[in-house]
Amino acid sequence: MSFKSLILGKARSLDDHTLFHKFWLTAVFAWVGLGADGLSSSCYGPEGAFRALGGNPHLGLLVALMTVLTIFVICASYSQIIALFPSGGGGYLVASKLLSPAAGVVSGSALLIDYVLTITLSVASAADALFSILPPEWLAWKFPFSLLGVMGMTVLNLRGVRE
Repeated sequence: MSFKSLILGKARSLDDHTLFHKFWLTAVFAWVGLGADGLSSSCYGPEGAFRALGGNPHLGLLVALMTVLTIFVICASYSQIIALFPSGGGGYLVASKLLSPAAGVVSGSALLIDYVLTITLSVASAADALFSILPPEWLAWKFPFSLLGVMGMTVLNLRGVRE
């Protein structure tokens, strides 16, 4: 096994029209529970929402229900996208085909910025949390830890690009 295949995984045929139907549940779990967007949203989103509620904490249940509804709507739209693009298609391809090439470029650029900011914010927050419980003399290792975390997430994302 080569180093490249160890990091990026074995190649999958994108011509296999059943490929994305086999992995739909994995994608949902990864997006909702394990993905960087889900983690950052669950870490920072609820706090921001409850701060915005201010003196109206009774509206918290409504915010939670609307969040669940949003997840169901997004999952339903993903199912339709998988049906329209059975051999795969991210935001760039979907926007380019359904709207216009310019919309695809905007979508791709927005996704790239979102990924970079999400990964950076998530890793920085994890480093803050971890190093807050460690002895103060370990604080010098916080930046190298963060750098290693960003590099690790980059490798994982490269593996996803390969898929």
